[in-house]
Amino acid sequence: MVHALEEIHRTLIPEGLLLDLRPLANRWPVEVVTGRKTHRLGRLTDLPKGLADDMAANTAIVESEQSGWFVKEMEDIFYIYLYWDTPEELLVQMTERWNDFVKLEDETFELIQAAWKNDSGRKRLRIKMKMLLTRLRKRE
Repeated sequence: MVHALEEIHRTLIPEGLLLDLRPLANRWPVEVVTGRKTHRLGRLTDLPKGLADDMAANTAIVESEQSGWFVKEMEDIFYIYLYWDTPEELLVQMTERWNDFVKLEDETFELIQAAWKNDSGRKRLRIKMKMLLTRLRKRE
């Protein structure tokens, strides 16, 4: 990652901006939303690869600052909500995109399925994902 940041520094215009926007491992909550009610059913489990990727990215940013390539101007944490219409859609997402980073435990999925069967009204699954946004300015 440090090599990628070095290449970004090399090709970025003078005093250009680099935005680092990425999800952070944080045992994201899994919820069922029905009308105005939110039912927290559990959390996803962070896997070692996802935690290692977070650490590597953080280390690379620090090293790029120490090397004098960038100055951190701003850093903030915010949350986004991801929604699914069925438990099966969530499983597809987990399998196709996140299987190396987070895991939906069987017990949590069983709670989701039970909540799905017990409420006949309109409902959606949701995950609250923790995001990091860092703005870095190129140093000459």
